[in-house]
Formats: sequence, structure tokens, C-alpha cells
Amino acid sequence: MKNVSILVPESAVIESVADPQYMFSVANNFLISNKKEPLFEVTLVGNKKEIGFNNGMFSVHTNKLLHEVTQTDLIIIPALFGNMKTAVELNKEAIPWIVKHYKKGTEVASLCVGAFLLASTGILDGKKCSTHWAFYNEFQETFPDVKVADGSIITEENGVYSSGGANSYWNLLLYLLEKYTDRDTAILASKYFAIDIDRDSQSAFTMFTGQKNHNDLKVIKVQEYIEANYKDKITVDDMASLVAVSRRSFERRFKQATNNTIIQYHQRVKVEAAKRHFESTRKNITEVMYDVGYSDTKAFRNVFKKITGLTPIEYRNKYSKGI
Repeated sequence: MKNVSILVPESAVIESVADPQYMFSVANNFLISNKKEPLFEVTLVGNKKEIGFNNGMFSVHTNKLLHEVTQTDLIIIPALFGNMKTAVELNKEAIPWIVKHYKKGTEVASLCVGAFLLASTGILDGKKCSTHWAFYNEFQETFPDVKVADGSIITEENGVYSSGGANSYWNLLLYLLEKYTDRDTAILASKYFAIDIDRDSQSAFTMFTGQKNHNDLKVIKVQEYIEANYKDKITVDDMASLVAVSRRSFERRFKQATNNTIIQYHQRVKVEAAKRHFESTRKNITEVMYDVGYSDTKAFRNVFKKITGLTPIEYRNKYSKGI
């Protein structure tokens, strides 16, 4: 029997509490229907017996309090809601509990921005982690000792698991189910819940809005210039000259402020513009390529796929509004 403890945090996304409980319970039913013993004992754990969500609109009744859990095989940390710093502070009592069990050999998995609570334990230091793409910058600034796995749906390292944004946590749940049971059970669950079992990237969903949450005004000036002139050929020397800083010094400052090189930033702005064209116009691949400043089809395709995980035609077919 595998003991699965689902932490019920204050200020949580209620679906990320209910869904893992639902999936592991359904998995038990699958096993029983195949004349096997149920494998999972699922427990909702919290710092009190009833925890409310959405200003009291919903509540969850926990099975056990934190101190009542003496042994467990897996702790699941659901997604948090609202201001991450506040949400972590509300759940600080759970941090030593998570650390204690991890040191005893318990595996720990965070769903979406539950990664903020997981990282607050310190057990992610020096490890890689997935979280919602919209929180990359905040997460990296808050936890500089943790490596954000840009675009990843699932990360696993030394018994610590994390998942990408929103419904991506279903892929982590299926991954864990396959690990604890077998591939056939995981496939059956993926069909039951209508989840693509092998999706490994959230890049296609990422909206690049520019990383300007920093105080380097010269870097912001260059970012704004690139965004206004993304169709043009832009060199690193031109950008350094624009703000009267040496090339080497400015490259270092730009990377430190945005986590991208100037060339990478330019590419991401171009690709974001191309995505908008594919979503809202009937232009073909070549037309969009020229519109965003590319003249080499192979180069455009390679950069687009590297950033989004899809080819231009795959992206257009998937997200075009069919205007």
C-alpha cells in the first residue's frame, strides 16, 4: 500500500486538492476491476480539520492533522492562489513537516505554483523545478538557488517532483501513477481523464510579455526598443551603443536582468509576434515569417519550434481562429 498525503494548504486552488485525490482513488478502482489489490491510501492533511477557500465559498475537511501523519510515501503540495509570499506565510507550519518527512525518505511533488511552498522548505536548493510559466521571474528572484526548468511540464530530482502551469499537473499525476503502478494503468487513467499522457512542454502556452521586473533602466530602454523594432535587424553592438555602455558590460547586465541574452530576447519578441499573427490572421507561414523580420524559412522554423515546442504550421493549425 502506498500512502499518499495531499497537503491542504491555506489559500490553495481547490481543484489541485480535489484532482489528485480523485485520480488516485479512480486508479484504485481500475486495479480492483483488473482483479488486483488497491494500491493507494489517500489522505487529506492540513493544520486544522476544516480549511476554507474562495472567501468561505468552499471548504475541505481533512482526514488528519499534520502531526498525526507518522509515515507517508508521497506528499503532494497543491497549487497556491493569490500573492505567493502571503500564501507561503499562511502555510509556514507545513514547511518543517514536509522537510521532516522528506528526510525520512518520503517523496514530495508540487503542482503548478505549489512550487513556491516546496522551494520555501529548502529541499529544492541546487535542484531543478517546474512551475507556471507566468511565475518564472518571480520564482527565480525569490529562490535564486533553484534552477527553473523553462518550459518543462515535469521535473524529477532526488525524489522531488514538480509540474508546470495550471492543468499541466495532470501530467505529473499520471507520471507518478505510472511509476507506482504500470504503463497500462497510467494509459487507462489518461483516457479516462482525457489527458495527453506524454505532453512534456508548456512552451506552446507561454505568452512572452517581456521581463521588465527589474530596475536597470538602460536594459528596459533596450527591451522597449527591441519590442518596437522587432522586424529590423538588431545587433548587440547597436544596442550597447544605444545606451552608451560597452558591449561586454551590457551583455552581462542584460542577461542578469532578463535571464535572456539580447539575441534570445529579440527572438522571443519575434516569435510572440508570429504567434499573434497565426492566431488572428489567415496569413501563410511565409507571410508571417517576413512580417516578423525573418527571410530564411529554416531559421524561422527552428527558432519558432525551439521556443514554442511546435512548428509554425503546427501552431497555426492548433490555435488559428479560422478567420
